[in-house]
Amino acid sequence: MRHFSNLGYFFLEGFRSIFTHGLMSFAALCMIVCCLLIMGSFSLVAINLDDMWGRYEQQNEFLAFIDENYTQEEAQALESSIEAVSNVSDATFVSKEEAQEDFAADKEENELFESLPATVFRDRYRIHVVNLEQLEQTVDQVSQIPGVVNISAAPEIAEGFVVVRNIASGVAVILVVTLLLVSLFIITNTIRLATFNRRDEIAIMKMCGATNGFVRWPFVFEGLIIGLAGALAAFFLQWGIYTLIGRAIAGSDTIQLITVLPFTQLAGRVMAIFAGTGFVIGVGGSLLAIRRFLQV
Repeated sequence: MRHFSNLGYFFLEGFRSIFTHGLMSFAALCMIVCCLLIMGSFSLVAINLDDMWGRYEQQNEFLAFIDENYTQEEAQALESSIEAVSNVSDATFVSKEEAQEDFAADKEENELFESLPATVFRDRYRIHVVNLEQLEQTVDQVSQIPGVVNISAAPEIAEGFVVVRNIASGVAVILVVTLLLVSLFIITNTIRLATFNRRDEIAIMKMCGATNGFVRWPFVFEGLIIGLAGALAAFFLQWGIYTLIGRAIAGSDTIQLITVLPFTQLAGRVMAIFAGTGFVIGVGGSLLAIRRFLQV
């Protein structure tokens, strides 16, 4: 019972200190909100870029041409063998007639190509892969299937997608980690300034026999409350900013290639990350800030 009574006391003391030292508490809260917004914005940009690159990867395809001596039924029978290749996500059969129609549609401005007969073309498969990094191995495996006589692929484009995605992911991780460390440093110093104003109070408590834990816990709860309050405020601000930017992008005719995931799809992860970060910054910053003042 005494343990829970102490927890209640520590919580109330931490809550009371927030209002007693309102200006410094407000400064710490604002710093947490700003740091979380910056970190969250970079994270959301990275998530959307990763999703966008993933969709572009899915649209990347290569063609497998079938032996012209195969009948259409024999060519269609190869679908199961192609899809059995481990890295193939799907294979779509395209007949000679469909290939001729697609070619004519691409060359509709040139009448010379409209009269080409379907027999000029071969049955083929449009093949999408699961992992672009394994495109070359997949092409080699598909080319070894009996009946496949030629492959049309662009591995250099696939490699470009992979390189850009990896660079973007790496830069995003570095920025987020750096911002987290900078946030912790700023918040620690902000809380340290607030703690410095109470150094006499801490010294008196220590000289009256208070243990380090008894002195420390109210500051920990104070940091926890400020950190979680900052996380909650940053979450709703992030939601509003993200929604406004998403609507601006959706309504723009010049950046139609960019798509933004709905925030409701990301809200759970964002709230969890903000709450965890607010907890670490608030509690960790308080522990680091008060440590030097306990040496009395």
